[in-house]
Amino acid sequence: MEPWGTSHLVVLAVFVVGLPTAWLLGRAERRRGDRRWSRALAVAIPVVHVPTQVHDVAFHFELGVSLPVNLSDLAWVAAAVALWTHHRYAVALTYFWGLVLTTQSVLTPSLGEAFPDVRFFAYWFIHLVVVWAAVFLVWGARVRPRWEDYRSTVAVTLAWAAAAYGFNAVAGTNYGYLQRKPTGGSALDLLGPWPWYVVASVVVLATVWALMTWPWERVRAQEEPATADPATGRPSVGAG
Repeated sequence: MEPWGTSHLVVLAVFVVGLPTAWLLGRAERRRGDRRWSRALAVAIPVVHVPTQVHDVAFHFELGVSLPVNLSDLAWVAAAVALWTHHRYAVALTYFWGLVLTTQSVLTPSLGEAFPDVRFFAYWFIHLVVVWAAVFLVWGARVRPRWEDYRSTVAVTLAWAAAAYGFNAVAGTNYGYLQRKPTGGSALDLLGPWPWYVVASVVVLATVWALMTWPWERVRAQEEPATADPATGRPSVGAG
């Protein structure tokens, strides 16, 4: 697929239209007080995506492409779990991975197959749906990340990077672009050669994710009523 070609621009248009739609659906669900849309979307994600994965492994298997080792293969699982449970840790993974890493893959896709290849649909489905799920949950349903969610996301991401790097070293693959940068160009080109772009990526992600957490913590502190500190009797903001 040609980046910024016709099919990419069409996908980007669908992506943009889906953002306010996801927010409105999440907002409507929060007002109703049920999880009808959340549960439906949570089921739809694996129902649509798993068959494409099975098809790829069965008919077009490539060691460096077909295995579920990329972070996007974890992000769609996190999104499905987050939609079904609204658990903060799963929502945080969807939020941080989706709005930073997945969005990068949407804007600068590394995809060799063009429309209407199965891999084309599989790639775009999991990348678009993760970002939409993040908007649905955080802005629509208002399941907002906290500092402990930020720390858990950093820890999970580092664990994934270590495991993926080890697999790449043994199998000769490049999942997560931990061994080399994508050939089509990406933001990694701004971070220097290997291994420094990997180290720089960790620092940049940790910083950006912290900046993405801080406003929600300020909002939470302002919205929560002050409670009396049992030790001093003075008002203090509850931990929630």
